[in-house]
Amino acid sequence: MTNKFAKLGVSEEHETQLIENGITEPTSIQTQTIPILLSGRDVIAQAQTGTGKTLAFLLPIMEMIDRNDHNVQALIVTPTRELAIQITSEAKKLSSVKGLNLLAAYGGQDVEKQLRRLKGSTHLVVGTPGRLLDHIRRKSINLSKLKILILDEADQMLHMGFLQDVEQIVFHTPKERQTAFFSATMPQEIRKLANKYMNNPTQVSVEGKNITLKEIRQEVIETTDRSKQDALCSVLDEYEPFLAIIFCRTKRRAKALNEALYNLGYKCDELHGDLTQAKREKVMNSFRKAKIQLLIATDVAARGLDIEGVTHVFNYDIAQDTESYIHRIGRTGRAGQVGVAVTFITPKDRGTLGEIEKGIRMTIKRRRFGDAVDNEEFNKPVSKRDKGEYKKPTRDSKGGKKDYKKPYKEDKSGKKDFRKPYKEDKGDKKDFRKPYKEDKSDKKDFKTSRDKNRGFDKSSKDKRDKQYGGEKYEKQGKPSKDKGFYSEGDKGKKKPFDNRKNGRRTNTKRK
Repeated sequence: MTNKFAKLGVSEEHETQLIENGITEPTSIQTQTIPILLSGRDVIAQAQTGTGKTLAFLLPIMEMIDRNDHNVQALIVTPTRELAIQITSEAKKLSSVKGLNLLAAYGGQDVEKQLRRLKGSTHLVVGTPGRLLDHIRRKSINLSKLKILILDEADQMLHMGFLQDVEQIVFHTPKERQTAFFSATMPQEIRKLANKYMNNPTQVSVEGKNITLKEIRQEVIETTDRSKQDALCSVLDEYEPFLAIIFCRTKRRAKALNEALYNLGYKCDELHGDLTQAKREKVMNSFRKAKIQLLIATDVAARGLDIEGVTHVFNYDIAQDTESYIHRIGRTGRAGQVGVAVTFITPKDRGTLGEIEKGIRMTIKRRRFGDAVDNEEFNKPVSKRDKGEYKKPTRDSKGGKKDYKKPYKEDKSGKKDFRKPYKEDKGDKKDFRKPYKEDKSDKKDFKTSRDKNRGFDKSSKDKRDKQYGGEKYEKQGKPSKDKGFYSEGDKGKKKPFDNRKNGRRTNTKRK
């Protein structure tokens, strides 16, 4: 026994357990972080997934927890359920040394079962922000005696919008606690959060990015949206991966691709946020046991997954930035093994690919598939495309907006001429309306015809005029919308022609 972990402050019992699990030497992040955490100081650790950061905070936690204290002494917050399950699985291997009680609290589980567990002795809780806040509101979890708080994948919590939830969780913990942030990247928002809730933290950084990229053979396939699926199938048949993760941009695209590959005979399944917890666990178990070879996943669902034996990563949809790209391809090329990462791009993705290549400081090898060989966008030089060939017309320039529309005017012979055939067929507006006026006569006769249609004759009209003002009515009478005629002096009185039938107003609009 080399006692390499013992030199870091890890007990012999825990080191023996590590050796039984096949772990004999500490990684760089473990060597730097474990002594700092055991000394009681706060830590900000920047390291990629797959560098051993899980054991970097689990081993100090196991050493610090007092078995005789039945309160929750350690809390690990993770952004996803899969990562919570993974950390809990690693913690159970170490907890048997002291006989500690663990609880994984995440959505999709039976809440009543978690409540019963929390009523007993629970030393370590691993959970997602949503479920932890639920227990805090229920007052089913007591964090007043917490000794150490761990935030794993802090940058992903920022991207998923969990920072506000995290702050609420931190608010319910004692100020004297020890805090550690672990993140693959360190955005400004995470640094602000660390300065707000940490006490003079020690910063640890492991250059896992370059190490990971050196162990991964990267390739770009230039294709089009129409032939992308055929390109993927061709590459799958070419490489014949043992275990591969295929990344899609959205849940809908992951579902559609999984269905298409399944119908083509591939052993595959999907992993995204719409799955139930039981389905997610079933899919992950099948993938770990190699019952399925292709896992079609979204970025959020696959975040933080540490699965041994992943040989290939396929970016069916290109990553949105350099950080996401590194997280994706970091699923392969672990433990000294060489991995393969293939990214499919369309003409619209060339700018994003350029930013990724700039971020990783290398140019990725490219080749074309299918109709991408003859695609004009791919044949254009990148510099020419970036400058742009189209100049937006202006009103002031000689070749401005007015000249830009000339071809349309020449084809239609101008707006005025374009309207002439209609006027020649129908006549001008005045002549076109004459038949209507001839049928209805003048305005006065038109009123009389309306009265006749309602069952009034001329004599009844004269009686009505005498009753409601005679000549005065004729002079001052005004048409009211849908209410017949009335005089200015009759305002507030019952209208002579209210046009009501059975309590309802009838439609009296002129046709």
